[in-house]
Amino acid sequence: MTANSPAARHRTLSPWRTVVVFGLVSLFADLVYEGARSITGPLLGALGASALVVGVVTGAGEAMSLLLRLAFGPMADRTGRYWTLTLAGYALTVVCVPLLAVTPALGAAGLAVACALILIERAGKAVRSPAKSTLLARAAATVGRGRGFGVHKALDQVGAFAGPLVVAAMIAATGVIWPALAVLAVPGVAAILLLLWLRLRMPDPAPADHPVPAATPGLRGWLGGGLPRPFYRFAAAAAAATGGLVTFGLISYHASQTGQVPLAAVPLLYSAAMAAGAVAALASGHLYDRWGARVLYALPVLGAAAPALALAAGTAAIVAGSVLWGAAVGVQDSTVKALVADLVPAPRRATAYGLFAAIQGAAALAGGILAGLLYERSLTLLIVVLALLQLLAMVLLAFTTRAARRS
Repeated sequence: MTANSPAARHRTLSPWRTVVVFGLVSLFADLVYEGARSITGPLLGALGASALVVGVVTGAGEAMSLLLRLAFGPMADRTGRYWTLTLAGYALTVVCVPLLAVTPALGAAGLAVACALILIERAGKAVRSPAKSTLLARAAATVGRGRGFGVHKALDQVGAFAGPLVVAAMIAATGVIWPALAVLAVPGVAAILLLLWLRLRMPDPAPADHPVPAATPGLRGWLGGGLPRPFYRFAAAAAAATGGLVTFGLISYHASQTGQVPLAAVPLLYSAAMAAGAVAALASGHLYDRWGARVLYALPVLGAAAPALALAAGTAAIVAGSVLWGAAVGVQDSTVKALVADLVPAPRRATAYGLFAAIQGAAALAGGILAGLLYERSLTLLIVVLALLQLLAMVLLAFTTRAARRS
C-alpha cells in the first residue's frame, strides 16, 4: 500500500486531528499522574514515611522526570524509535499509578514498593517526553506550532485539573486512599488505547527534508553538542525563568502556614492554577504563530508577578499569584516547546528537548533550594532575587528573539 493510496489516506489523520488526539492522550494520562501526585504525600505518610522521606522521594522523582531526558532525547534521535519510547513511557505511568493502590496491603514492604513505583512512574515521563514532543512538533508544523502545542497543553491541563478532583471525590466517598488510586486505571487504559489507535494512523517520521550536520559523536553528542547557538541562548533564558519561578509546593506551604487558605482548599487552588495554564497555553500559542517569539516576553513578567502576589499576606493576593503561576507554567510547557522546535533541525529535536528539560530541571532544583533558604530569612529579599532572575531571563530572551527573527 503506497502512501498516496486511498486506504493510506483514509488511515492517516489530518494534522489538526493528530494534535487533538495527542492532546486527549495527555488529558487521560495527566488525569492519572496528576491525580496521584495530589495524594502522594498523604499516601506515603500513611505507609509510615517521614517528612524527609516524602521530600526526598517526590523531589527525586521530579528531578528524574527532567534530567533523564538528557539520555532519552538523544536515544530517540539516534534510533528513530520515537513511537516505541512514547508508548513505553506512557505504559510505565499507566501501570505504576494503579499499582500504588495495593501498597497499603503489603505491610512493612508497602512503603518501599510505593517509593519505587513513584520513581518509576516519573522515569516514564522522561522516557516519553522528548520523543512525544518531536512527534507533536512534526504534526503541528502545518497548522502552526504555537497553536498546536497550545491546544495540546490546554487538553493536557484539563486532565491536570480533573485528576485531583476525581481523587478528592473518591476519598470523600470511601474514606480511604487506595480506591482513588485504583480507579485511575480507567483513564490510563483509555490513554494507551488512544495512543495505539493514533500510532496506526500517524506515519513514522520521514527523513529530514533539508540536510543537517550529523550528530556529534561521543558524550558531547549525547549532551547536545552541535545544536544551533540560538538554542543555547534560549535554554539559558528558560533556565533563568524557571529558577526564578517558585514552586507550587512553596506557594501551598505559605498559604496553609499563614492560615490564609484552608488546607482542604489547597487542591482547589492547584486546580485553578491548572485551568489558568490551559488558557495561557491557548492564548500564547495563537499569538506565537502571529507575532513569533516576542510573545514569550510575557513569561518573565508572569514569573516575577506570581511570587510577589502568591507569597503575600492576603487571601486574594495568594489566589491571584497562584493563577499567574499556573499561567506561567502553561506557557513554559507549550509555547516554549514550539520555539525549541523552530530553532532546531528536525533530526536533532528529541536531543534538544532532552537537553532543554535537563537544563530546566537543574535550574528548578537550584531555584527551589534558593527560594527555601531565602523564605526563612526574608520574603522581601526572596521576591527581589526572583525578580532579578526574571530580568536576566528577559535580557537573554531578547538575544534569542533577535536570532529567531533573522532566521
